[in-house]
Amino acid sequence: MKRYKLWLGTGTLAIGVGLCTLTPLLHAQPVQGGNPAVQEQQQEQPEQPKQKVQTFTGQVVKAKNGRYALLTDKTEGKGFYLDDQNKAKQFDGQNVKVTGELDVATNTIHVSDIEPA
Repeated sequence: MKRYKLWLGTGTLAIGVGLCTLTPLLHAQPVQGGNPAVQEQQQEQPEQPKQKVQTFTGQVVKAKNGRYALLTDKTEGKGFYLDDQNKAKQFDGQNVKVTGELDVATNTIHVSDIEPA
Protein backbone atom coordinates (compact mmCIF):
# COMPACT_ATOMS: atom_id res chain seq x y z
CA MET A 1 0.00 0.00 0.00
CA LYS A 2 2.85 2.37 0.82
CA ARG A 3 4.46 1.66 -2.56
CA TYR A 4 1.19 2.46 -4.31
CA LYS A 5 0.93 5.83 -2.53
CA LEU A 6 4.58 6.58 -3.33
CA TRP A 7 4.04 5.85 -7.05
CA LEU A 8 0.79 7.80 -7.06
CA GLY A 9 2.47 10.80 -5.42
CA THR A 10 5.45 10.65 -7.79
CA GLY A 11 3.15 10.38 -10.82
CA THR A 12 1.03 13.30 -9.65
CA LEU A 13 4.15 15.40 -9.13
CA ALA A 14 5.45 14.50 -12.60
CA ILE A 15 2.15 15.48 -14.22
CA GLY A 16 2.10 18.76 -12.30
CA VAL A 17 5.63 19.64 -13.37
CA GLY A 18 4.80 18.71 -16.97
CA LEU A 19 1.75 20.97 -17.00
CA CYS A 20 3.73 23.85 -15.53
CA THR A 21 6.28 23.41 -18.30
CA LEU A 22 3.65 23.34 -21.07
CA THR A 23 1.56 26.26 -19.83
CA PRO A 24 3.91 29.03 -21.06
CA LEU A 25 4.16 27.30 -24.44
CA LEU A 26 0.38 27.19 -24.74
CA HIS A 27 0.10 30.89 -23.93
CA ALA A 28 2.72 31.73 -26.57
CA GLN A 29 0.78 30.07 -29.42
CA PRO A 30 -0.81 32.54 -31.87
CA VAL A 31 -4.58 32.66 -31.90
CA GLN A 32 -6.10 31.46 -35.16
CA GLY A 33 -8.96 33.47 -36.61
CA GLY A 34 -9.87 36.73 -34.91
CA ASN A 35 -9.85 40.15 -36.47
CA PRO A 36 -7.75 40.18 -39.69
CA ALA A 37 -7.03 43.91 -39.35
CA VAL A 38 -5.52 43.38 -35.91
CA GLN A 39 -3.43 40.44 -37.15
CA GLU A 40 -2.21 42.51 -40.13
CA GLN A 41 -1.20 45.37 -37.81
CA GLN A 42 0.76 42.99 -35.60
CA GLN A 43 2.68 41.59 -38.56
CA GLU A 44 3.77 45.03 -39.86
CA GLN A 45 7.34 45.95 -39.11
CA PRO A 46 7.93 49.25 -37.36
CA GLU A 47 9.32 51.91 -39.68
CA GLN A 48 13.01 52.58 -39.49
CA PRO A 49 13.74 56.18 -38.56
CA LYS A 50 14.88 58.12 -41.60
CA GLN A 51 18.46 59.23 -41.49
CA LYS A 52 19.12 62.88 -42.14
CA VAL A 53 21.84 64.31 -44.33
CA GLN A 54 24.71 65.73 -42.30
CA THR A 55 28.01 67.43 -42.99
CA PHE A 56 31.26 66.06 -41.53
CA THR A 57 34.73 67.57 -41.70
CA GLY A 58 38.03 65.82 -41.32
CA GLN A 59 40.88 64.18 -43.19
CA VAL A 60 40.48 61.31 -45.63
CA VAL A 61 42.81 58.49 -44.61
CA LYS A 62 43.33 54.90 -45.65
CA ALA A 63 42.62 52.63 -42.67
CA LYS A 64 44.66 49.54 -41.83
CA ASN A 65 41.96 47.36 -43.39
CA GLY A 66 42.44 49.15 -46.75
CA ARG A 67 39.19 51.12 -46.65
CA TYR A 68 39.08 54.90 -46.85
CA ALA A 69 37.72 56.71 -43.85
CA LEU A 70 37.12 60.24 -42.62
CA LEU A 71 39.29 60.94 -39.58
CA THR A 72 37.30 63.49 -37.55
CA ASP A 73 39.36 63.52 -34.33
CA LYS A 74 43.09 62.89 -34.75
CA THR A 75 43.89 62.85 -31.02
CA GLU A 76 41.23 60.21 -30.27
CA GLY A 77 41.65 58.42 -33.60
CA LYS A 78 37.90 58.61 -34.23
CA GLY A 79 36.24 58.71 -37.59
CA PHE A 80 33.83 57.07 -39.98
CA TYR A 81 34.22 54.78 -42.96
CA LEU A 82 33.15 56.18 -46.31
CA ASP A 83 30.96 54.02 -48.53
CA ASP A 84 32.07 55.64 -51.81
CA GLN A 85 35.68 54.48 -51.96
CA ASN A 86 36.28 55.96 -55.45
CA LYS A 87 35.37 59.49 -54.36
CA ALA A 88 37.33 59.09 -51.14
CA LYS A 89 40.46 57.91 -52.99
CA GLN A 90 40.61 61.20 -54.92
CA PHE A 91 40.96 63.11 -51.63
CA ASP A 92 43.44 60.78 -49.86
CA GLY A 93 45.35 62.74 -47.19
CA GLN A 94 43.33 65.95 -47.72
CA ASN A 95 41.06 67.84 -45.33
CA VAL A 96 37.54 67.62 -46.70
CA LYS A 97 33.89 68.31 -46.03
CA VAL A 98 31.72 65.23 -46.54
CA THR A 99 27.97 65.43 -46.95
CA GLY A 100 25.97 62.27 -46.39
CA GLU A 101 23.93 60.06 -44.10
CA LEU A 102 25.56 58.36 -41.11
CA ASP A 103 24.76 54.70 -40.56
CA VAL A 104 25.49 54.30 -36.85
CA ALA A 105 25.23 50.50 -36.96
CA THR A 106 28.13 50.17 -39.40
CA ASN A 107 29.92 53.45 -38.55
CA THR A 108 29.73 54.38 -42.24
CA ILE A 109 28.83 57.61 -43.99
CA HIS A 110 26.77 57.10 -47.15
CA VAL A 111 28.47 59.81 -49.18
CA SER A 112 26.45 62.33 -51.18
CA ASP A 113 29.35 64.72 -51.82
CA ILE A 114 33.00 65.29 -50.91
CA GLU A 115 34.73 68.63 -51.36
CA PRO A 116 37.97 70.20 -50.08
CA ALA A 117 37.58 71.99 -46.74
